[in-house]
Amino acid sequence: MHYNNPNAFDTSGYKNKTQYTEGKTAAGTDYYYTYGKTVSWKKIVILAIAVCLFAGIIFKCNQFQKTPLASYKGQKYEKAVVTKIIKDNLAEDGSRYGTQKVLVKMTTGTYKGKEKEAINPSGTLFGADCKVGTRIIVIVNKSGSNAGFTVYSQDRTMAIYGFALIFAAVVCAIGGKKGVYAILSLVFAFACIIGIMFPMMYQGISPILLTILVAVLTTIVTLGLLGGYSTKTAAAILGTAAGVVIAAIAAIVFGKAAGIIISALGAVMDVGMSIASTIQEIYETDKTLSMKRLFISGINVGRDMMGTMTNTLIFAYVGGAMSTLVINYAYDLSYRQLANSYVIGIEIMQGLSGSIGVVLTVPITAVIASFFG
Repeated sequence: MHYNNPNAFDTSGYKNKTQYTEGKTAAGTDYYYTYGKTVSWKKIVILAIAVCLFAGIIFKCNQFQKTPLASYKGQKYEKAVVTKIIKDNLAEDGSRYGTQKVLVKMTTGTYKGKEKEAINPSGTLFGADCKVGTRIIVIVNKSGSNAGFTVYSQDRTMAIYGFALIFAAVVCAIGGKKGVYAILSLVFAFACIIGIMFPMMYQGISPILLTILVAVLTTIVTLGLLGGYSTKTAAAILGTAAGVVIAAIAAIVFGKAAGIIISALGAVMDVGMSIASTIQEIYETDKTLSMKRLFISGINVGRDMMGTMTNTLIFAYVGGAMSTLVINYAYDLSYRQLANSYVIGIEIMQGLSGSIGVVLTVPITAVIASFFG
């Protein structure tokens, strides 16, 4: 849109969204107003190159052969559905003893569509509470032309996907644009941990150096996405990087690196107190502010916290279970075995549940604090 007078059009309603340019012409000074953020092709090209380089690094880091456990040779983990209980082991008191024999219909793998008899052991790490229609994971032990079928666990795949989808939806709905950035930063963090850190650790690279590298890289991307690349973000990145380096030095000096163990309750209290304190301080500064304005201020602060706090919960899980995760990675266990194991599968859902609690704390605390403010 073109104007000869820069004051000919009121642009006050477009604050922070208006680009203004002026240029000299034969007729005098021309002024141009454009509304909305223009697309920077330079930034898009740089981003595309960065993504390609990152994907290439992950690909390069994973160019090696892992050694599976000898006892797992010939085993495959496939999905199935229980169609019949052949022999039950349910006692009168509701507990189970011994093994249960069930008929299952395989839904994946070599035996897809076929019905097979499977043994369902009673235990905390293996087996499941099988009923007709229960979706399960079956261990297929193949030796020559013969194959044995054992129930490994309930099929938790859809539950994990459901929790992840709900988590992403809640974050995006409450966080808006910053919520989307928070999810992207979380995906990036997982890619760094699984695609770079684990493979390099397995190949003998120092865990301390890898942790520093991944932490700094994740910090740059996360804070950059959530806060934009500004002086404030640069200060936060430098401060976080310094803290990581100091923690690494302390770990080297004292001979061990302590795992991070932070419960969801602690994270929820942190978010709640931070937002409540912020709203209280804003109200004390200007007591004429309405409840709606205080609530919006609390939500804006909470959106900035969500991305970093959800990462904190995930990193806490990874840090606490680092040894187990690296061992499982080194043994080249299949995805179905890992995702549906009692330890990994349940922990993932607990971590996502805690993160959902943290995210929902933002609007709840903002409403309460603004009401009593």
